[in-house]
Amino acid sequence: MKEDPLLIFAVATPGVDRAALRDFAHCLRQEVAAGRPFCCRITTDREVRELNRRFLGEDRPTDVLSFPSGQGLGSLGDIAIAFPYARRQAAAFGHPVETELRVLLLHGLLHLLGYDHETDGGRMRRAEQKWRRRLGLPHGLISRAGRGARR
Repeated sequence: MKEDPLLIFAVATPGVDRAALRDFAHCLRQEVAAGRPFCCRITTDREVRELNRRFLGEDRPTDVLSFPSGQGLGSLGDIAIAFPYARRQAAAFGHPVETELRVLLLHGLLHLLGYDHETDGGRMRRAEQKWRRRLGLPHGLISRAGRGARR
């Protein structure tokens, strides 16, 4: 049986080592998701904005969206990352775009695992902080939002 892809690149991703990012996604699958599969589509701002409008009723661009499967078994769900948005955030925070994609992948995966930083009393913030440290990532989205970052 062929394994579902972890990453789908729907846009050009200059400055990104796709193999290294794929390895990171596999690491997330094994360590954070306990081997459960998920899929991430790296795409345009326009596509993510449309998904945000259609499924969340917010007609605005954003960096990452998560769509949990809602099924206990099988795939955890899907993540969509807007590459141009991620590139702008990487520049604003002074790190490579590949690092930003890793931060966004972790954040999206935590949402697939049921965390919700708007309602869980800090559980997601603590989980993101723990995994960022273990994975050698800079400040995550939740901690950045607390420092005045646009979210």
